[in-house]
Amino acid sequence: MTDATARKYAEKGTAQAKETIERATAASQEAAQAVQSTYSTAAQGVQEYSAKVIEFTRANTNATFDYAKELVGVTSPSEFIELSTRHAGQQFRALTDQTTELAALAQKVTNRAAEPLRASVASAFSKAG
Repeated sequence: MTDATARKYAEKGTAQAKETIERATAASQEAAQAVQSTYSTAAQGVQEYSAKVIEFTRANTNATFDYAKELVGVTSPSEFIELSTRHAGQQFRALTDQTTELAALAQKVTNRAAEPLRASVASAFSKAG
């Protein structure tokens, strides 16, 4: 093997190594951006979910205070039972609706948070293929 041939192989190997490093660096940067975007989206989702929980807590607390105010005016056991039954039914429906809304919000937040990673993986596979 001549020096020229050896140099040619060395240059070719160096070029391939450089290209591989550049691809790996680009892939790492894309992955880091996807993770950062995922965390940011997830944090926004947690804030949105927390705000909804606070809203529901406030509504449930107000309903309880309203119930307590009405209890003060109760004059008979039948009135007490009627008022308590109505309040329990209203609260059951409210809690059912709130649970459904929170579950839907959690699903939406999860999907939004996962989207950057999904897109990154899809991009990586399309580049590899």
